[in-house]
Amino acid sequence: MMDSSPFRWLEERGPALQLIALIDDATSRFWGRFAEHDDTGENLRTLEGWLRHYGRPVAVYTDKNSIFHTTRPVQWAEQLEGTPARTQFERALHELGIRPILAHSPQAKGRIERLFGTLQDRLVKEMRLAEIHSIPQANRYLEEVFLPAWEQRFTVAPRDGNDAHRRLEREHRLERILSVRESRSVANDYTVRWKGQLWAVHRADVRPGLRRARVELEQRLDGSVWLLFRNRYLALHPCPAPLLAASPSGLRPPGLAAKTKSKPKTKYIPPPDHPWRKRTFLFCRNEDIPTLR
Repeated sequence: MMDSSPFRWLEERGPALQLIALIDDATSRFWGRFAEHDDTGENLRTLEGWLRHYGRPVAVYTDKNSIFHTTRPVQWAEQLEGTPARTQFERALHELGIRPILAHSPQAKGRIERLFGTLQDRLVKEMRLAEIHSIPQANRYLEEVFLPAWEQRFTVAPRDGNDAHRRLEREHRLERILSVRESRSVANDYTVRWKGQLWAVHRADVRPGLRRARVELEQRLDGSVWLLFRNRYLALHPCPAPLLAASPSGLRPPGLAAKTKSKPKTKYIPPPDHPWRKRTFLFCRNEDIPTLR
């Protein structure tokens, strides 16, 4: 089971935090971490901790929060691939071979809710005695002190001794699977936009056919952004703000000055003494006019 609990975990010594946790229904073993916000990235980081410590579970039981379940219609790219609409978290579970289970009522999550009730009493007091006042200190204390003590005192032996967790295989690249992915189009100057920031492909990584191609952007948990083009990852770097220009792609190459706007052309009106305003009359004799035969 997986859920989050907003609470004054640090009391008045720090900000209100979210404790994102997973608990094994068979053994009461749990794993968690403190975060400032309950979002997709923090839930993926918590899931990563469980995967690295215990392996891949058969299923993850969650509520119907928008992080875990989506009601949006299927996009055209998903229709072509024959895949249903998924959140980033659901997509990561699918690639790991983990089945998502959605709770239909708060009572269905009673196991993890009771865990949070216990931790809001016991863990808060222990962090008060340890004078914890920041998120890094709280996560370090939870992982190095509280979780080993919990493992020793409160975990129980399951009825079936066979552990259903599966190990991570070589193809399970967690840095790629536990990421946020979206489709984008590459501009003519080999740049893409991602969350209001312009990102550029390194000159050495430019490939034929990359311009105007439909690619997949991948933001990993370490903050790096990668571009997946024809099954190859290309690193991206953010473009500095001074290089931004009012062009369709938004990027001005380094060393290229902005073009100055030309003044609008005005209609030329000749002065009164201009030769164009002087009329010239030509007189000729009748015999000088040729006769047409």
